[in-house]
Amino acid sequence: MAASPAPDATTAALRRFNRFYTARIGALGGRFLDTPHTLTEARVLYELGERGPATAATLAQALEVDPAQISRTVARLLRGRLVSRARDPEDGRAHRLSLTAGGRREFQRLDARSAERAETLVSSLSASDRARLQDALRTVEALVSGQAPSRAVLIRPHRPGDFGWIISRHGALYAEEYGWDGSFEAFVAGVAKEILERFDPRVEGCWIAEVDGRTAGSVCLVRKSAAVAKLRLLIVDPAARGLGVGQRLVDECVAFARRAGYRKVTLWTNDILDAARHIYEKAGFERVAVSAPETAFGKTQIFETWELGLEPRRR
Repeated sequence: MAASPAPDATTAALRRFNRFYTARIGALGGRFLDTPHTLTEARVLYELGERGPATAATLAQALEVDPAQISRTVARLLRGRLVSRARDPEDGRAHRLSLTAGGRREFQRLDARSAERAETLVSSLSASDRARLQDALRTVEALVSGQAPSRAVLIRPHRPGDFGWIISRHGALYAEEYGWDGSFEAFVAGVAKEILERFDPRVEGCWIAEVDGRTAGSVCLVRKSAAVAKLRLLIVDPAARGLGVGQRLVDECVAFARRAGYRKVTLWTNDILDAARHIYEKAGFERVAVSAPETAFGKTQIFETWELGLEPRRR
């Protein structure tokens, strides 16, 4: 008999991971998470607990399981009085399945045990490693399913350590995309140092954008005078472009400036930063000054000043 063809490296890696993970989550041995239920029974209970009443056909499609196996599984759950069945009001030929009170308790027990097992697996990971794991899992799901990964955007206040990312990302990104030298990273580090040393949360703010749990952008608003605030250090990582991250960061700045009672927001930018200039223009900023060409950061630069007038704070 001819030998089976050897799997390629990707297939072998996927099979190895499957063997590793099914053992870790308690899917082997015929009983899931040390309960009386098989993995399929547990998944049916979970689907009904999360989704609500559903037909057997719907469950088979959602779980990608043969309808005959779903029928056998549902029969066992009916006998155990964990699931009830009633005629579907929208289709008299079908039945809708629902959890009973006992089924709801069993679903909650399984859900709690599954969450506890998952937390045990990641409990020793640092925050950065958890973010890497989330990103890797989303990538696997997207690649294997053929669907685009989710792009969840979160704007939050800065935390300790965020300014390290801001400095590093500015230095690397502007060197890569515009050929600016190391003096720009030193300049950003100086701005960051000044913000951190003088930061007054009553009238100043710094916001970080996260996309799918990973840092993807930043912006700061600092006090220039009692009436004027300055927007600084706007950056959006290339991996997050096209998601409206930059606009959301600038909008957060402007909204804060209004609440803080500023009459104007000003900023300093460069004529080659088309994406940023478009964001400022869309937010209502207007260019009010343009510098003569000068040498900075290893390149010839033309700098621009933009301003946004704000309505006075109502008292």
